[in-house]
Amino acid sequence: MQKSFRSRALKGLVAIALASGFTLAAHAALTFTNTVTGQPLDLSEAMEEGRDTEAVKKFLATGVNLYVENPTCLPKGMDLFLSTCSGCHGHYGEGKIGPGLNDSYWTYPKNMTDQGLFETIFGGAQGQMGPMYGALTLDDMLLVMAWIRHIYKDDPKEAVWLTPAQRAAFKPFQEKEDHTPPVDQAPVCKVSTASAAGLK
Repeated sequence: MQKSFRSRALKGLVAIALASGFTLAAHAALTFTNTVTGQPLDLSEAMEEGRDTEAVKKFLATGVNLYVENPTCLPKGMDLFLSTCSGCHGHYGEGKIGPGLNDSYWTYPKNMTDQGLFETIFGGAQGQMGPMYGALTLDDMLLVMAWIRHIYKDDPKEAVWLTPAQRAAFKPFQEKEDHTPPVDQAPVCKVSTASAAGLK
């Protein structure tokens, strides 16, 4: 009887895992590849939490990050970046033991696109940059990416991740002029259905 219970429980867990992977795969209309090997990334390795947000669904289908230049979401992206990424990439993405992320030079040119940057964060790269799917949810990755895009300090004309309207309004980042509040004093990160439907 105990063996039968374990068998049913195992089958149930397998069914849940398969359904979760299928749901995630159903959202992914793009093919995501490892930055170093070029092999397809297995998005089912992502944490369960943070898979089903509007931003993640939109990103997996189109490669568009709804959090980019969304002022309600930047504090959370900043907080995640400071706690997870700044040790290697610097407080403002200026680079330390890892490359700078705030200018127009990209160690991996694909990182100029949001899809490429996501692939590098999710699957890792060379050197000390390991895969982040065990430390950040998919939604967290998009928030971190939005902060990386926000701290860009070079010519907005080269910022291919911005929409034309965002590019026209974008001001290169200057640390002294940044007024992003700490996450505990910030509004809740919101993505409107209009932005979910309308970007690119």
